[in-house]
Amino acid sequence: MAPRGFERPLYILPFDHRGSFETGMFGWHGELNAEQTAQIAAAKQLIYDGLKAAVAGGVPKEKAGLLVDEQFGAAILRDAAKNGYQIACPAEKSGQEEFDFEYGDDFAAHIEAFHPTFCKVLVRYNPEGDEGLNFHQAARLKKLSDYLHNANRSLFMFELLVPPEKSQLEKVKGDKKAYDLEIRPKMMVEAIHELQDRGVEPDVWKIEGLDLRLDCERMVAAARRDGRDKVSCIILGRGESDEKVREWLTTAASVPGFIGFAVGRTDFWDPLVSWRDGKATREEAVARMAARYREFVDLYEAAHSKAHAA
Repeated sequence: MAPRGFERPLYILPFDHRGSFETGMFGWHGELNAEQTAQIAAAKQLIYDGLKAAVAGGVPKEKAGLLVDEQFGAAILRDAAKNGYQIACPAEKSGQEEFDFEYGDDFAAHIEAFHPTFCKVLVRYNPEGDEGLNFHQAARLKKLSDYLHNANRSLFMFELLVPPEKSQLEKVKGDKKAYDLEIRPKMMVEAIHELQDRGVEPDVWKIEGLDLRLDCERMVAAARRDGRDKVSCIILGRGESDEKVREWLTTAASVPGFIGFAVGRTDFWDPLVSWRDGKATREEAVARMAARYREFVDLYEAAHSKAHAA
């Protein structure tokens, strides 16, 4: 089924981290107890408050979005939907090398419980990787794609990660930055083509940061090939430094077909750590997150306006 696409500005604050949040933020492993679960939910409420503060400070609500998981963010998803935000919810099981559904065959019921603007998946897919792995992932993703493209369902957001194969790293003598610049963009285009050919039809592609404008243009061309004219791309932050994220946003904003970004950890991680450690009040942490998110919105919009006015 053909994708519906999405072309409006979209500035997402993603905080759907689960396993990485438990271990990285709190150092917990294994099954969580009720108190630990509540503590993570409270931390995520803090991030949501940062988004709301940014909107109160001038970010247009119709362009603001959030991505949070059902496990720790069900109350946030309901409140955000009620208050007119664009919401996205992940369908993938956290921390897996191979895509699988968080809730198995019950995935549809969980999507319908929240009816998010976007159902999001994070997928690691390298066209030169294991063929069997890619085949099985694509089959599951087609099942989700077909389900979402029925009437009145959420749009499909696809976060594509293309981790390097050993042979690819060897070509650049183990230099991951060289891989990102010289090899990954071509692999991303091939991955998009392969997935489309296997019946996987996202409405929005979440794209790892790219250094070159030409590579951003190639992503849009791949996403929109063969009549998929309304499909768009957003750039993701990948937990990178503030400086690198700014470079990626500025580059992507200049390219027609890129409509925004999804930047999470670069926004919220440091303020959240300060709050966790008692070095910042709740209000201070929220204000820092709001300011950082708004800076990225302003940066993106300024770069977009400059490029499209030229």
